[in-house]
Amino acid sequence: MNWVTKTFTSSIGRKIIMSLTGLFLCTFLVVHLIGNFQLFKNDDGLAFNVYSHFMGHNPVIRTIEWGLVLGFGFHIYEALMLTMRNKSARSHGYDQWEAKKNSEWTSRNMGILGSIILVFLIVHLYNFFWRARFGTLDPDINKNDDLYRLVVSSFHQWWYVALYVAAQASLGYHLWHGFRSGFQTLGLNHRKYMPLITNFGYAFAVLVSASFASMPLYFYFFTNDEGAIITSAPAVLQHLLVAFN
Repeated sequence: MNWVTKTFTSSIGRKIIMSLTGLFLCTFLVVHLIGNFQLFKNDDGLAFNVYSHFMGHNPVIRTIEWGLVLGFGFHIYEALMLTMRNKSARSHGYDQWEAKKNSEWTSRNMGILGSIILVFLIVHLYNFFWRARFGTLDPDINKNDDLYRLVVSSFHQWWYVALYVAAQASLGYHLWHGFRSGFQTLGLNHRKYMPLITNFGYAFAVLVSASFASMPLYFYFFTNDEGAIITSAPAVLQHLLVAFN
């Protein structure tokens, strides 16, 4: 077991764990995004509440949650270890200057971007997961917990919308570098396929982060406090004026 420990505590071993957990978490983002698209249905949140009830009570999903927790845990831990190791390896200013010339801004600041995402993740989990799983929510007409109302009220708080959008911007930059880097670390960087993987990674980063960011912006600027869509132009203008005051 000694060689296993040495392998996965080395720089390359940590990068492999980062790559595997990162690509796994990308699949979670896609599933989470598809489910959250139910928020845009004009049905007073019924479809979203059905989706939330399924995700919170299905035994298979509940089991997969533990894998997700481990994925996040390993990814965050290995990121911290790599960041600390990289900082200790920079012994003088020349190295930092050379790094700026030979690497992308996203790759040099993955630690900062990851920290913003981590702060958002803690707030987000408490606001939705913890309160939905351990709090008390009013039922909707189908007797499912009305998580939709919690979403609407959260997305009408300017500070939460600002944090959410900032986190999605950080996620976009994180994915912009991390998606391609993950395949390279795992050795899946054939010159024939790497341009396709790189371009797909760029598109994935933009689409996923922009789609998530669109949700709080949509509710904050184009719905009332009950989540109903504001349709008339004067009403939208009045709502925007109230939002900025």
